[in-house]
Amino acid sequence: MNKKIITSMLCCALLSSVMSFAQKFDKPDKAPVDISYLTTSDIPKPLVKVVYGRPQKESEKVFGEQIPYGEIWSTGANEATEIKFFTDMSFGRKLVKAGTYVLHTIPGEKEWTIILNSNTDTWWSFFYDESRDVVRIKIPTKEAEAIDIFSIGFKEDFNNIFMVLAWDDTRIDIPLAKQDVILAKI
Repeated sequence: MNKKIITSMLCCALLSSVMSFAQKFDKPDKAPVDISYLTTSDIPKPLVKVVYGRPQKESEKVFGEQIPYGEIWSTGANEATEIKFFTDMSFGRKLVKAGTYVLHTIPGEKEWTIILNSNTDTWWSFFYDESRDVVRIKIPTKEAEAIDIFSIGFKEDFNNIFMVLAWDDTRIDIPLAKQDVILAKI
């Protein structure tokens, strides 16, 4: 009888430790992944999809401190930000073929260099290769209300569509194309 009780207790202890181990998770990522889509009511499928990590503000001023000026940045956190164009698009007034690209930026005080690169599935900007740049444009910065978490979205301004990068009090409006130009291509 003692052997059965001891064996049962051992089995319960073993199962308990296995179950408690299986319940543990890593701490949640401080920069969760987000997806932003550009859609229009006239077109049933999206035109653009952006997948990016959302870092949080950790210093008094994001740009110039947390994210240094003049250095290549993956435009988000963790895996480099990916943009998928479902159709040929105008990106900063330069034509880009349908496909998936990585977005890198070089922040500056008054303007940013915005880069679309064909080297996808990379971590941060560690594997950035300038020879794989598809588009490189300069966009002036704008000041706006401060937000603590990096965000990418889309906005329409009259007939123009912009992809907006927003963090702290900085905004970058990247012109994509006039809406009628996008619709004419589909």
